[in-house]
Amino acid sequence: MPKYLLGSVNKSVVPDLEYQHKFTMRPPNASLLINPLQFNDEGNYIVKVNIQGNGTLSSSEKIQVTVDDPVIKPVVQIHPSSGAVEYVGNMTLTCLVEGGTRLVYQWLKDGKPIHASSTYSCSPPNNTLHIAPVTKEDIGNYSCLVKNPVSEMESDIIMPTIYYGPYGLQVNSDKGLKVGEVFTVDLGEAILFDCSADSYPPNTYSWIRRTDNTTYIIKHGPRLEVASENVAQKTTDYVCCAYNNITGRRDETRFTVIITSVGLEKLAQKGKSLSPLASITGISLFLIMSMGFLFLWKKYQPYKVIKQKLEGRPETEYRKAQTFSGHEDALDDFGIYEFVAFPDASGAPRIPSRSIPTSDGVSGQDLHSTIYEVIQHIPAQEQDHPE
Repeated sequence: MPKYLLGSVNKSVVPDLEYQHKFTMRPPNASLLINPLQFNDEGNYIVKVNIQGNGTLSSSEKIQVTVDDPVIKPVVQIHPSSGAVEYVGNMTLTCLVEGGTRLVYQWLKDGKPIHASSTYSCSPPNNTLHIAPVTKEDIGNYSCLVKNPVSEMESDIIMPTIYYGPYGLQVNSDKGLKVGEVFTVDLGEAILFDCSADSYPPNTYSWIRRTDNTTYIIKHGPRLEVASENVAQKTTDYVCCAYNNITGRRDETRFTVIITSVGLEKLAQKGKSLSPLASITGISLFLIMSMGFLFLWKKYQPYKVIKQKLEGRPETEYRKAQTFSGHEDALDDFGIYEFVAFPDASGAPRIPSRSIPTSDGVSGQDLHSTIYEVIQHIPAQEQDHPE
């Protein structure tokens, strides 16, 4: 049953004697102050207003009050604390909070919320995060965010220990010319090789030399120095081995060292000079072929054009008489001449040194005159003096 706490009539407060030191009302706004607030003060409160006049008007409203304890900063614990091996071990993170009510838990990785997946799972009320199995991708900064209606707190960042590797094993050097897995070194030069791989904990490295179908370990550690003058063979094969003693995995990479006395600078210059020489040779061949083609075109193209024109001319144009005095401008005589002789249709033999009367305004000429005269006068001779 509801309990009467206090009331107000015409700005006069009438409290209940049992609660007069806990509840206070300040007319005319009828606000209720609860001091000190305790957990047992949680519940439903009813306020009722009565107005007297010609009659009495009444109205009431119910208010629900909840009381919460602020969240104390949480702490995250990891099991196993020594870490887990990739693809082999599992890991559990637990969020512990010493104070607070109606708590809501949220797990974060690198500041972003973690959602349930094939490797991540949470047990109610989400204060425990399970990672099974752990992988290299699970490495990161984890934290636990705890909220309630009146406050929120986040734990310190914690990074779980996950053992993995080796991955991406490779060999590099400070000197020499590297092409693929082959290093070319000048004779008398010392070269330092560095072997590295992504792994936790760091790998242990060993170097192996192969000579005459036999292998033997020459050094332990991530670096190997080779003095080319002390190498008996000019081509030697090496192997770098990386081993992770926690994961139990190992990896190796092979490479070849070639000792040369030519000098890397000369080899590099020779390689660079090949490209310009090839370019010059190609351009020269192109120019020679272009000039030859142009020469042939100039030589045969006009002949073909003139031949086509001459073959297309009617026969009467060959019979047309033409006379040259020999005093014309030499520039007008430039060109190609075709000399055509028309034999006597009657088959009569020609008589040398015989004159022909003048006809058509052209003086007589010898039968064995120039080709032009033959073209001009043989037809006229056949018509005027048949034999």
